[in-house]
Amino acid sequence: MANHKSSIKRIRQEEKRRLYNRYYAKTMRNAVKKLRTTTDKAEAVALLPNVQKMLDKLAKRNIIHKNKAANLKSKLAAHISKLA
Repeated sequence: MANHKSSIKRIRQEEKRRLYNRYYAKTMRNAVKKLRTTTDKAEAVALLPNVQKMLDKLAKRNIIHKNKAANLKSKLAAHISKLA
């Protein structure tokens, strides 16, 4: 167990941050999965801006890497363009 007040506070902060990051990373993965499994092009086009916004926000806050966000956005756009 930590002995300093600052390290005890740091442990509390890290736990909050870890839970926050886990929640939003999981939410992002579910949104990407939902978009990938969509077979209707109109529905997929409607979902894309929200998913892209989420990816950009997570990349900005360093929850995911900016290149990972860019790769996901690119692959999702390619997936949507292939839909009939």
